[in-house]
Amino acid sequence: MSQTDTPEYAPFFGSMGAASAIIFSALGAAYGTAKSGTGIAAMSVMRPENIMKSIIPVVMAGIIAIYGLVVAVLIAGQLTVGQYTIFKGLVHLGAGLAVGFSGLAAGFAIGVVGDSGVRGTAQQPRLFVGMILILIFAEVLGLYGLIVAIYLFTKSQS
Repeated sequence: MSQTDTPEYAPFFGSMGAASAIIFSALGAAYGTAKSGTGIAAMSVMRPENIMKSIIPVVMAGIIAIYGLVVAVLIAGQLTVGQYTIFKGLVHLGAGLAVGFSGLAAGFAIGVVGDSGVRGTAQQPRLFVGMILILIFAEVLGLYGLIVAIYLFTKSQS
């Protein structure tokens, strides 16, 4: 490796990838938790016995943040001075953005579905299975970002 392959600013891109991964996925998880939480609060007035069953959207939103945490820790573990190439930094930035933005989108979807689904389930209990299915489809958006991020991360190792 030459000096041009490992510029001093190369770890900046990796650091931004790690930060993007956790920041955006945590924002999505926070939105999903807050939006679903308001639905749970409204539903619990009518049906307090369904509170524990209605926690599912909040748990699923929290999982989104874990995806970002995993990628951020993987990227941060590779940050080294002097051996970190610009290619590795840019790939790590892409990996962090992939999991971060997909986690943000998934968190928004989980929040909207969780809020409406919990309120609807309070009025019509048969909606529960449909709500869970839609939540799974929303959650898998974050999983797609995690898969792409891990694939990019492994490409930076070669």
